[in-house]
Amino acid sequence: MTYRVSDVPVEGGELRVGEWGPEDSAALTVIAVHGITASHLAWAAIAQALPQVHLVAPDLRGRGRSAGLPGPFGMARHAADLQAVIEALELPRAILVGHSMGGFVAVVAAHLYPDRFSEVILIDGGLPLAIPAGVGKEELLEVTLGPALARLSMTFPDRATYLEFWKEHPAFADNLRGDLLEHLTDYASYDLTGTEPQLHPSTSLEAVRQDSMDQFGGAVVQAALKELRKPVCLLTAPRGLLNQSPGLYSPSEIERWSAELPALRIRQVPDVNHYTIVMSPAGASAVAREVLRGRQH
Repeated sequence: MTYRVSDVPVEGGELRVGEWGPEDSAALTVIAVHGITASHLAWAAIAQALPQVHLVAPDLRGRGRSAGLPGPFGMARHAADLQAVIEALELPRAILVGHSMGGFVAVVAAHLYPDRFSEVILIDGGLPLAIPAGVGKEELLEVTLGPALARLSMTFPDRATYLEFWKEHPAFADNLRGDLLEHLTDYASYDLTGTEPQLHPSTSLEAVRQDSMDQFGGAVVQAALKELRKPVCLLTAPRGLLNQSPGLYSPSEIERWSAELPALRIRQVPDVNHYTIVMSPAGASAVAREVLRGRQH
């Protein structure tokens, strides 16, 4: 399986894009969109599970090696960046897959550029998140992202220390071995920027602040969901960012959205959390099966 990176011109600069798999134009193409504080390397396990697929995954504006791109941010801006990637790389009609915040980008991109995508798969994201009772907008980020947000303001003396930080994370601590450990090591190392002993995560805090509002029912997301006609699959994790139950979407929320959006097909992936649904072999296999499902009939 080949892996390569390139930089694609977008408004304000260049967007870093990672690609795995064949460059053959006849190969099935998947465009994969990562979460709010992640990078394209969040998709390495899924690329490994889909060696026959051309998987294209950008570092979203404000993250990874695209961290220096200016705002404004928001789902429509990220969707426009995806359109620029498709044009620059001359990609055929593709399956669009989004994890966490990437699910919201996927919903909006499919709405704004419907001819570009044959299918949409959401992974633990894409439906507006429930706002906890008594929580105001100024507290929303801290309550919902918690340690993920705090991490962005931290510094680390070297890459080994940052990897230990991730190894102790509740999402990984109980199940960190084999391919998952390898993917997490690469992911953590790539995430850092700066120089020792002042390394820090590459994600822009301002990008996170602006983007987070769309995840709680921003107008652009609501409009896209309202016009949802093509069948969309949502894979959910039973556990959340800290490996807690329930996950990002409670059973009652899943029931509500199933009734509200007839085009939505929701399936829970067993024994995963919000991170491992894409980064572990079990989660990656479940996503891979869904990507290939249409080709198997």
